[in-house]
Parts: sequence; C-alpha cells; structure tokens
Amino acid sequence: MEKLQTEQKANSTTFQVSEINVSYRPKVKASERPKVSTSKEVYDILFNNWDLDKMELLEQFKILLLTRANRVIGIYEVSSGGMAGTVADPKLIFSTALKACASAIILSHNHPSGNLKPSQSDIALTNKLIAAGSLLDIAVLDHVILSSEGYYSFEDEGII
Repeated sequence: MEKLQTEQKANSTTFQVSEINVSYRPKVKASERPKVSTSKEVYDILFNNWDLDKMELLEQFKILLLTRANRVIGIYEVSSGGMAGTVADPKLIFSTALKACASAIILSHNHPSGNLKPSQSDIALTNKLIAAGSLLDIAVLDHVILSSEGYYSFEDEGII
C-alpha cells in the first residue's frame, strides 16, 4: 500500500509543470523599421540608443536584432559590467534572437577607455558566437566596438 501511494505521488508531480508562452508584438511596422547596410548606419543607430552617461563609465554589451532584409527589429542589452569588461552570455544572446525571430544579429559593446582596438577575448567571443549562430541559422553580421569618439567594425576590418 505504501509503495502504491509513493508511485501515485510521483506520478501526480510529474505532470505539474509550467507552460511556456512566447509572444511577439512589434510596435513598429516592418516597412518603417530602419534598414542597415553599412557599419556607419549600425553605429549611428547604436550610438543614438546608447546611454551616453554610461559610455565612458562602464562596459555594456548589446545586440542589434535584424530581419532577413537587414531591417532592425530592436536592440537588446545583454549585459552591463565594469570598467574592464562585461559578460556576453551566448544563451542570452541567442535566446533573445530566437524569441524575436531574428535572421541576423550584430554584436556591439563599448570600451569606456575609448580604445577601439578589439582584445583577444573580443575576437574569441565573436568567433564563438559566429559558430553558434551558424548552428541556429542566425548570421552574425558584424561586431561593432563603440566609444564616444567613434567605432571599430570587425566586418570592415576583415575579422568577420
């Protein structure tokens, strides 16, 4: 009898799981979204949507989510860190891209020091995310490093 009650209890908790819902309600019509085709256009969109009070204070990592036609779906802040770095979790990056039905993404982060040269860890992370994106059929088109005085594009420099 005790064994039967234990099995019944185990079976009743087996079916107590949360239902996951994903919804997508864009606030901007597809035809009104900005289209990007150059790193300068990407930089302008990112710079105009960045908290400039934090640009030289701390490092932030954001992604630009794009449609197949390179129209901007939105910008997502992946992380905000300290002066010397921040964490860019691939799970957060690609779960957001998948939820937004993005066909491509552009990686971006700022260097509070103003130095636009990518570090070895910037390059390694970019390569890791390109590989992950190819498995999910989400293209990583560029990685843009911003400062208050300009930008560095991995695509323009032939790193991607």
